[in-house]
Amino acid sequence: MAELHDLSAVALRDSLRKGEVSSAEAAAHFLARIEQQNPLLGAFVTVTAEQAMASARAADALRSSVPPGELPFLHGMPLAFKDLTDVAGVVTTHGSSALDHRPALSDGPLVALLKGAGVVSLGKTQVPEFGLTAYSENRVAPPSRNPHAPSRSSGGSSGGSAAAVAAALLPFAPGTDGGGSIRIPAAACGLVGLKPGRGLVPAGESLGDPARLVVAGPLARSAADAALMTDALVPSPESVRDGGYLARVHQEPPRLRIGVTLDSPWSGTFPFTPDQEALDALRTGEKLLEHAGHSLSEAGIRYDNRYPDAFTTAWTAPVGAARISPHREALLAPLTRTFRRRAQQRSPAKLNEALAFLRQFQRDTVTQYAQWDLLLMPALAQAPRPVGWFTGTAHGGDRWPAAQWAGDADGDYRKQCEFAPWSSMVNVCGLPAITIPVHWTGNAPGLGLPLGIQLVGPMGSEALLLQVARGLGY
Repeated sequence: MAELHDLSAVALRDSLRKGEVSSAEAAAHFLARIEQQNPLLGAFVTVTAEQAMASARAADALRSSVPPGELPFLHGMPLAFKDLTDVAGVVTTHGSSALDHRPALSDGPLVALLKGAGVVSLGKTQVPEFGLTAYSENRVAPPSRNPHAPSRSSGGSSGGSAAAVAAALLPFAPGTDGGGSIRIPAAACGLVGLKPGRGLVPAGESLGDPARLVVAGPLARSAADAALMTDALVPSPESVRDGGYLARVHQEPPRLRIGVTLDSPWSGTFPFTPDQEALDALRTGEKLLEHAGHSLSEAGIRYDNRYPDAFTTAWTAPVGAARISPHREALLAPLTRTFRRRAQQRSPAKLNEALAFLRQFQRDTVTQYAQWDLLLMPALAQAPRPVGWFTGTAHGGDRWPAAQWAGDADGDYRKQCEFAPWSSMVNVCGLPAITIPVHWTGNAPGLGLPLGIQLVGPMGSEALLLQVARGLGY
């Protein structure tokens, strides 16, 4: 039998339900891999081995007492949660040294949902401070590194979770995405990353998100594994009646009209040129889609140049409202501190104006996208960046805690927008999107850095996006 970490999430789930593998065996196996590899990768901030083994033994006891058909959907599956999400009895740092780090009193909605589905939590994964950035580096714990090249970032804000899945420290993981936070690290780490449409996964939403940008979704090594996680996140009667996303992912998608674009709403404010590697990934994606029978054509998308200011206003509003003692403000990273100050200085009218603009932006953009069945673009404009590249951390981020940060918040933010210029507008529009790792700089998986494509679909197209990804061999 293959090593447990080599099994797909679907195969491991099935083995656990059949009793071929015990939950305690699975938890112990992955905990051992975390102990061995996490010192290099920094994927986990907190490992809850004792709590995990207790939960795994309880899962095994349940299996011995009920028929397999009555077991929870993800019975005994090892998992971990971003360190932005409360897990009862475990500290949630939010990636910030400015907060008091006290154990959470209860599970957050996303954790409660997945624990109800039977998962065993192994710990908390690395994130940027308050989930604000496209890289997972902070002043709390070592940076999350890319398993394919540890000198490179694993992306953000679900960077620790993506690194853990790519390194087979977890079979798959839930992420949350408010401006690319699933898709960016998935692309950086060579994974499939699905951002569901707005409202599909209520457990991943946040009350402190005025533009309703954030949604939970899967980080996985295949479309089928992503579909399995999606079924757990969307336990609706409709999903069950249709056989679920896992059943539908194996169906052949229809022939689609796909628009190809490099247009970005950030271009006017931050002009950028995609790296050749990103263009190579796009060409690879085009060839794969055409070979699968889909029809591709150029799509020219017009974006209002007021978008960057409006999005930034909405995106940073929650950090302005965060409860931080005045004497601990200096412990915030330069980008967080700068955007918090600006958010606090804005009037409610300015925020409301930005939100009204984003609603109009959504209507205009969705209307343009509707000319095609799907929109295709690179997942990222650049290959994964070196650790410390965005922040200007001394010695490329190799030293931790970071003794020196450049403190250039605007330069940091500009780099992020140029790195991932096709992500945030999908959140504003509330549309589903998927990233697929179609290309490697070494021309073969494992020989270089991963690069991918992003496909954006209309509302309700999550199953279609998964089908297309699987049809391309992922």
